[in-house]
Amino acid sequence: MRLFDVNDRKAVAEPAPAVRINGVEISRAAIAREIQNHPADTPGAAREEAARALAVRELLLQEARRRGIAAEARTDETGRTEADEEALVRALIEADVAVPSPTEAECRRFYDTNAERFRSADIYEAAHILFAAPREDDDAYAAADSAAREAIDRLKAAPNRFAAMAADLSACPSGKTGGNLGQISTGQTTPEFEAALAAMDAGVISPEPVHTPYGVHVVRLDRKIAGQTLPFEVVGREIADYLADAVFHRAVHQYIAILAGRAEIEGIDLKRAEGGLVQ
Repeated sequence: MRLFDVNDRKAVAEPAPAVRINGVEISRAAIAREIQNHPADTPGAAREEAARALAVRELLLQEARRRGIAAEARTDETGRTEADEEALVRALIEADVAVPSPTEAECRRFYDTNAERFRSADIYEAAHILFAAPREDDDAYAAADSAAREAIDRLKAAPNRFAAMAADLSACPSGKTGGNLGQISTGQTTPEFEAALAAMDAGVISPEPVHTPYGVHVVRLDRKIAGQTLPFEVVGREIADYLADAVFHRAVHQYIAILAGRAEIEGIDLKRAEGGLVQ
């Protein structure tokens, strides 16, 4: 079977092209240092993102210096002070990228069309009996499933025995308190366990075992408190900040595209520049 030929090996070994912005080269050493800030699926993709970020930075710095932009470094609330070049880039963006503040009507429109994003999490009060088994161990997992089904059958006849059975059988520390998990909200358990709670009615023991990476569970839902949509007055400021940030990033991308169109750029495609390059 052909894996690659001599030409393939040559292509793999061939170094990446030099990256230059208006004749100023971004050194390979600088790109190598920048790679750590750009996690990617492959080393090549990480290198490309690092090179693109540095190229955009150089493009902006050149424009700031050409314009004679002056900037004083700022210190943020954590005590971190900007480097001189960071201050130059910020001052250039502040001078050239005007972003209008979103109106209340725009914020309300976003709120009305994205109501689910502003809903508080559902809260569950639940208990469980865990039959622990690693999912990759088929025999152990099957045995846990069988034990859970047997426990469910016993509980059908005597549901008031749940706490006692949890104390005797559960591999979870909650067994010492009758399997009680207290209040659970979105994101605090596994997706499988969360989906099972969402599908249950309060006061019911799960008719089927619930399977998670930790093992097999018998679940009792004691109480469900449905989440509520937060009023606009509570989230309006958050929406305004989100919309302003989105508009700002689009405007910066457009500004970079304009500068790139005027520049002589080698070794990188700045048309694919993405968010996070300018802070």
